[in-house]
Amino acid sequence: MKKDSKYEISRLFKVSHQILCINSINFENRSLVGYVELTIWPTVPDLTEIRINSKQCIVYRVSVDKKWDAEFSYFDPSLNICQGNAVKRNIDYFHKCQMNAINAVDPDLGCGELIITFPKEVLPTISALGSFQICVEFGLKEPQGGVHFVVPDMPGTMAERSAHMFTYSLENQSRLWFPCMDTFSEPCTWKIEVTVDRDMTAISCGDLVGVEFTEDLLEKTYHYFLSTPVAAPNIALAVGPFEILVDPKMHEVTHFCLPKLMPVLKHTTSYIHQAFEFYEELMSSRYPYSYYKQVFVDEAYCEVSTYSTMSILSTNLLHPTNIIDQTMASRQLMATAVAQQFFGSFIAMETWSDAWLTKGITGYLSYLFSKRTFGNNEYRNWVFRDLLEVSEYEQQMGNVVLDPTKHGSNHHFHIQSPHTLSPRYIEMFCKKARLVMRMLEIRIGTELLLQVLNKLLSLAYNASQQPFSFSSWSNMLLSTSSFLKIIYTVTGKDIEPFIEQWVYQGGCARFIGSFVFNRKRNVVELEIKQDLAPGAMKYVGSLNVTIQELDGSFNHQFKIEENKTKFEITCHSKSRRNKKKKIPLMTGEEVDMDLTAMDADSPVLWLRLDPDMHLLRTVTFEQPDYMWQYQLRYEKCIVAQFEAIDALGKFPTPPSRLALTDTIENEECYYRVRQDACYCLAKIANLMVGTWTGPPAMIAIFRKMFGSHSCPAIIRQNNFSNFHHYYLLKTMPQAMARLRDVHNLCLPEITKFLLDLFKYNDNSRNKWSDNYYRAALVEALSASLTPAVTNVSLITGQIVTAAALSPEMKLVVEEVVRSLNIEKLMPCYKFTVTVSCLYTIRTLQKLGHLPIESDVFKDYTQVGIFRDVRVAAITCLVDFIRGDVTGEHLNWILDFIENEKDPYLKHHTVTCLTQNPPFRRSERSALNIEPLVERLWEMMCHTSHDSRLRCGLADLYFILYGRQRPTCLPVPEIVKMGQKDKKSKMESLCLQINADDLSVSEPAPSSIAIWNPELSNIFASPVHEPAMVENSAPATVKVNLDLDITDDFTDRSSVDVTMHSEDQSNVIEEAVVTETVELESDLESEVTPNLSRPSVQIDLSQGLSRHDSISRLSEDSLSNSPPPVSKGHPDDVIVSLDNIIKHDPIIPGKLFQPPSPPPTYHPDQPVRVELSPHPVTLEEVKSPLSPPPASPDSRSSPGYIIEDESAQEKQARISGDVTQENMEDIKPVVEDLTTEVVEEKQLTVFTEDQTDAKIELSPATPTQLVVDFKKEIKEESQPSPPQSSSPPQTSQPPPSAPTPQFSFASVYQQIPPLPIKHSVSLDTEMPSSSLTLKRKLSVPSYQSSPEPETKKIPPLIVSTSVSGGTTILSPNSAKPSLKTTLYLNTSAASTSESRDKSHHKSKKKKKKNKHKHKHKHKHDRGDKHDRGDKHDKHKPRERLLLDLSEIARASRDSPTVRPTTEQEEESSSE
Repeated sequence: MKKDSKYEISRLFKVSHQILCINSINFENRSLVGYVELTIWPTVPDLTEIRINSKQCIVYRVSVDKKWDAEFSYFDPSLNICQGNAVKRNIDYFHKCQMNAINAVDPDLGCGELIITFPKEVLPTISALGSFQICVEFGLKEPQGGVHFVVPDMPGTMAERSAHMFTYSLENQSRLWFPCMDTFSEPCTWKIEVTVDRDMTAISCGDLVGVEFTEDLLEKTYHYFLSTPVAAPNIALAVGPFEILVDPKMHEVTHFCLPKLMPVLKHTTSYIHQAFEFYEELMSSRYPYSYYKQVFVDEAYCEVSTYSTMSILSTNLLHPTNIIDQTMASRQLMATAVAQQFFGSFIAMETWSDAWLTKGITGYLSYLFSKRTFGNNEYRNWVFRDLLEVSEYEQQMGNVVLDPTKHGSNHHFHIQSPHTLSPRYIEMFCKKARLVMRMLEIRIGTELLLQVLNKLLSLAYNASQQPFSFSSWSNMLLSTSSFLKIIYTVTGKDIEPFIEQWVYQGGCARFIGSFVFNRKRNVVELEIKQDLAPGAMKYVGSLNVTIQELDGSFNHQFKIEENKTKFEITCHSKSRRNKKKKIPLMTGEEVDMDLTAMDADSPVLWLRLDPDMHLLRTVTFEQPDYMWQYQLRYEKCIVAQFEAIDALGKFPTPPSRLALTDTIENEECYYRVRQDACYCLAKIANLMVGTWTGPPAMIAIFRKMFGSHSCPAIIRQNNFSNFHHYYLLKTMPQAMARLRDVHNLCLPEITKFLLDLFKYNDNSRNKWSDNYYRAALVEALSASLTPAVTNVSLITGQIVTAAALSPEMKLVVEEVVRSLNIEKLMPCYKFTVTVSCLYTIRTLQKLGHLPIESDVFKDYTQVGIFRDVRVAAITCLVDFIRGDVTGEHLNWILDFIENEKDPYLKHHTVTCLTQNPPFRRSERSALNIEPLVERLWEMMCHTSHDSRLRCGLADLYFILYGRQRPTCLPVPEIVKMGQKDKKSKMESLCLQINADDLSVSEPAPSSIAIWNPELSNIFASPVHEPAMVENSAPATVKVNLDLDITDDFTDRSSVDVTMHSEDQSNVIEEAVVTETVELESDLESEVTPNLSRPSVQIDLSQGLSRHDSISRLSEDSLSNSPPPVSKGHPDDVIVSLDNIIKHDPIIPGKLFQPPSPPPTYHPDQPVRVELSPHPVTLEEVKSPLSPPPASPDSRSSPGYIIEDESAQEKQARISGDVTQENMEDIKPVVEDLTTEVVEEKQLTVFTEDQTDAKIELSPATPTQLVVDFKKEIKEESQPSPPQSSSPPQTSQPPPSAPTPQFSFASVYQQIPPLPIKHSVSLDTEMPSSSLTLKRKLSVPSYQSSPEPETKKIPPLIVSTSVSGGTTILSPNSAKPSLKTTLYLNTSAASTSESRDKSHHKSKKKKKKNKHKHKHKHKHDRGDKHDRGDKHDKHKPRERLLLDLSEIARASRDSPTVRPTTEQEEESSSE
């Protein structure tokens, strides 16, 4: 990106006061009505109009001084950023358009969405620079962002249902719910009035001055007044049936919660007064406001949102007294919210370039509160973790620039506005800001920095007490320049070089150090290098080095100026030989050390770079393993211990094992260090598996610490009074679960050990909840799983069920299922066990122990289920996408993002897609198609009400396609050509379809276009179906093909479909997948692009309907009986779906799709494929399992017959001989017949009983069809009655749960249980249990399906004039097959011989025989395997590696789709 420049604020007026009045809030309609009144002071006398911010609000009226109406206009460029540009699809163009749209309504640039023109009556007042009021009446209905309504679907009044609403925003987004000047640089005083029902409570910013009831006592109005000037982004509102708690230790603080949560509210907020006291004492300044309010709501946008005098928090932060894990997190977040009242609300940033100051100071104060409350070790651990995350992000993604006014960035997004930033970047921005503020504390000193903060608060408080003037409130805004001036005034120090290095620039220093001890000179020769990889910066400055010698610890400071620097450190002590003396440490403590492991000539024990984390850096230091062991044992700094543990993971030796074991057993060691030592010991044990002696790692330590005295193998009753032991008790089983033997399998004794922990877990006498401990045990079972080697046959569709599990694995799965179902009967706090069980079930599926089944996770995503459970289910569903070549799960996830109401779940889903994308730009994938690009692009361009979601989608787009235009799109020149003169292009290639008179003109002789609508519309955005218009003239469909070669096999382009009639003209631009195959006599001929546009005209009177497409009339779509036993390829193969996708991305999209539902037949009418004039919605086509909706004209005109040859030609062709040699070349491409255009080729589809060909089912071979050509086709025939079949279950987006048991007590024991219908069971017999498990995780084997009865069905004739034969497709074949790949090849072969009409049949037959001879060995081999499977059923199957050629051969040889021979015809006739 180009460098962002800081701009000056250019507004021609100031706002001194604003009134916000909400007159009505309707929870049923999710709407509100109100007005705002702004007091304006012009700064120039010729002001004629002003622009204010208002987004998604309906403006009813604008008046000036309540006397004159003013003209106004509304323009929001962010609704559609790219304005329908169909050529540019790169992420740089998107962010450029996004930045232009943001600048077009930026209030600091004098812009806005609402433009108000003043009436002439107010111009004299403006000329005199006098003040006037502007009143804007507005309404809001079903907002897409900014306001969130939570209305549970259950009976009762709104108060009884705990319905509530609250506002949220990302920085300056208050414009989403009321008109205002939406910028931090425009503070003013406020008066807020909110009218609600009598059972509701309204909480807003400011002091509550009164509550008025209406005369009928049905409504009441809350009046708030905020005398301290604040900006509009710091204004919020929450309305609901809240319970109120005045803090007993600090009456200025009031807490609000939803019904039935008062007990947990009292416990969670009992310490909040400590945060106020700490900050006031630390900065020697009082809290700047009179009151503070905390509101806990459900479905919060984020965990904590801070506004002036109030904060909106998530109910998930509430916890009862018996919960340990949530306590620390909740206290830190609420303390941070209090700190933001000082810096962020009271003192706001002037522009986004100054945001690092408010966020950095707030984070720095949170650091100090954590140090005061939880101890120095927790504080240093927090700093260390933040430092690692920031450095890792900058190394992988790019620099984080705190102030972008001087230097640009290397990201794919602009960093000048918060509405263009990646959500991950904002998170790292906040962490880096507080780290830099901590570095500034070290630079100038803690006391001086606190004096600077006190000075800022004093100036802001004095300014807030002054009356309005144009510059009186400027001290309440904080900028980088004013901050530097105050620091210089208070301290006398110039920190401009510091700001230039760490604020204006991005990156962090990366040091690589090593040393050698010179015995003769008694010096340490230290070498320090700097890694200047992307994300790193060249550091110039001082660097602290600490060296621990035998005589003590010594600090040294060196100047770093070059990329590679060498220093010499003179040692203060000499080596000792057999002299015992205590070693003094940095803390002043003297300890005894075993010095036998160290070098006898060196007095150096260990060495550290930047031990106190004074810099933003990463350090990679090289020293012997014994030095790391000494550092871990005797260094008291936890950061040094973390570094030593990380380094010892590379030294799998017995001394390293002993050092880690001693650390785990050391009671004086910090518990987080002991946790890391457990994981490191497991890593070393796996590396030492060949030389490991004794019991498995840590099992003896665990039994010693937590085992029963009489029987150490049985764990004692739970007692979590010692929190260090509690966290260690959760960590050690998870670390032991990672132990593996020489075959990389989990140790049997470890599995038994984990199952015993479940068995003997007793929490009856423990006053603390064990829900997090039980969840950790489930996660330990998940970590103990290893991949299963299973036999999978893609041809037969057989997969391993739970019955094939090993005994140990059965016990593991049974324990997981038991824990999941117990959770439904006795729910725990926040359903932590359910979350762990869902992740474990997904791990079992990925490793091959359970069938791949996603329905169980979709059930847990329904509305009404606890948010954490929905988050886990969504995460598991996203994990299905990468292995799903059909795109069904990706389509489901995108639908979920579009339809979900909870903004947090939307954001989390996009984040999961970003972290686990379907593919990356350097990979080839079957999902990388044009419709996906178009759908993501549309979502990005039109998601204007949630900046966080839009930027998350942009991150996903960048990961999938990079900064370039996606390669799956057509050539830009072709798209431009089609846009310039679309009308002329449509005339060159138009498809006019008329049901009464059908004529097909000759296409271009060089290529044919095959339209695959299944893949083309799987990602199509849903559209609304317009009303049907009766037309006397037939509808016309024009298809414009723009061909583009994308690889060696397929050619994809865009098709413009325009529907014309006398009364309407609807343009539908639809992206489709086309395949262009050059017409040569051989399959081996090259594929060449053909940009010529063949003209095909077909008249149609009915229209096009996707659900009646001919592509559905395949053998997979006619089955209404149980799947028969497959007679396909007999070989079992060991196959990984990910490997298939990786090595061959052109695997057909319908490879693993379930069969389509059977079509509906109507008496006395032939089967027709209707072309409906209305667009098809996404719900009709997005799932192959969904039954097709009935067309409104299906009864009146259900037929669609295509033919272009005379009856004599038809009779001659049908009466031709059908042989085995020519049948292979005339297989029709049934799935692609919707728009297939082939020269000299006609298609006839009948369902009459008395036709020339009839279909009979053989009981012996249910998938084989016999064709009889002895009867003539008659013009009129009667079809068989329609077959009744129950529609299969569809994979649709999750419907709303019917009347869920909703309660906001879901954060503790009163959480409603999950629906019992989500129970999970195994398709195998389990030991006796007290629970009945319902849902089956295993797919029943096809071998157990009964043989279908032989019954006559309406015959289906698919005839072609290429070779004069008829190919019959089995209507009872419901197996997943590889026919699509076969069709793509055979269609090219069958149509390549129809290039010239003058060629003789014998010449065409000769070419076919030539092609047949080339592949004869493959057909013979396939027939042999086929016959062997029929006769030798008990013959052991071979196991071989799957390749694509075998898939194609097996599919071709499978009797599911195969031509009939003469012998079969004779047997059929007999």
